[in-house]
Amino acid sequence: MIRRTIREWEHIRYGMDETAIPEPQADRIAAKARESVFAGRDDEGVLEHGRKGLRARGVVGVIVTPDCQLEILPKIEGAGESDVEQATLRGRLIHMLAMVWNIRIDAGAVTRLGWQRDTLLELLIRLYCSKLTDAVRKGMPRQYTDQEDDLPALRGRLDVTRQFSTLAVSPQKLACRFDSLSLDIALNQVMRATIGKLSRLAQAPDNQRTLRELNFAYADVSEVSPGDLRWDQVVLDRTNTRWRELLSLARLFLRDRHQQTSVGPIDGFALLFEMNVLFEEYVARLMVRALAGTGLRVSAQGGLRACLYEGETGRFRTRPDLIIRKGNQNVLIIDTKWKRIRRIDDPHDGVSQADVYQLIAYSRIYGCPYVMLLYPHHGGMPPDPIRQRYSIAKPGAQESLIVATLDITESHPKHDIALRDLVLNCLNFAAAA
Repeated sequence: MIRRTIREWEHIRYGMDETAIPEPQADRIAAKARESVFAGRDDEGVLEHGRKGLRARGVVGVIVTPDCQLEILPKIEGAGESDVEQATLRGRLIHMLAMVWNIRIDAGAVTRLGWQRDTLLELLIRLYCSKLTDAVRKGMPRQYTDQEDDLPALRGRLDVTRQFSTLAVSPQKLACRFDSLSLDIALNQVMRATIGKLSRLAQAPDNQRTLRELNFAYADVSEVSPGDLRWDQVVLDRTNTRWRELLSLARLFLRDRHQQTSVGPIDGFALLFEMNVLFEEYVARLMVRALAGTGLRVSAQGGLRACLYEGETGRFRTRPDLIIRKGNQNVLIIDTKWKRIRRIDDPHDGVSQADVYQLIAYSRIYGCPYVMLLYPHHGGMPPDPIRQRYSIAKPGAQESLIVATLDITESHPKHDIALRDLVLNCLNFAAAA
């Protein structure tokens, strides 16, 4: 299989060498990308299918066809970094996904994943296999389920209606209804469906071997197609909480909005993530942890206030990325932007006028005097994160827009500290003003 890796917004030309992609394979990759839920968003889609090659956009992940696999990695760089290795970018992306999906990756798992030799898809499959193998060794979940059977001796309770109708001519049998502790439950069916799907996608020999072993372990569980799985019947309680992470990974592969998969035999697969959305969700998760114990509350994708009214009818509802509240008061609104700014006032590589207008509108609509645009820090910027305050509408005004950056290459605890300091310093400045 042909494997190629590019980074967001990069080109890969058509050709037969290792730095290019053959045009027939590129056509199939582009066709699979057009089936994604992200295709056509803002008239951009996932890939630009040009005459001379493919160009990635702001969506990352893996697109697979029977003879080709294209991996798109995000440009996650820290202060002073340039030309970061692909393995490092994969690791950082997976850690972002793990934070958003509440999946723990311990030091041992990091060593076993193999960032350098495999693509993002193989790494996620290996992570799933490792966690599922550990969970199966500790015992698969079981539940009592209702069973019906015709038995020579009474078990459970007698089904009187069936006994004196269907079995009226067979008095030697009793129509029994009883509870039986069973492996064939919704949670295990989800796991088996995930194993079946990944078995058709995995290319790494160790992943294929582990999936075969897991498939054998689930031989007594019904095989249910992903579209027919009863997610509503999956029960997580104190007896099986260790399966929560595996359920999150199963959703990622089987039914999450991030991916789009063909129906029937696997002729293609796309596991894609829009970096704008992923960065927003990542910051939201971190912000909740960062502000714990401060008396501040975080609301993600909340608000929903209208910006225009026709009589009593609101039009054009707004949805800020993050609203920081103290009691019933909105004290700070944050919009995250996955954009590599260089100079704040640069018309091409700086803060967008449209984004500024949007934040000023939020300030008015939500009665919040402090709003913030938060960008990722990267290697092309000064070493220290940006913390720039601008007065809104007039010099010295209390209402302020803050432009800030976050270095997401640091460890999660350092992110917590950075976000906590960023918010509290902003609000302390507001209190002093």
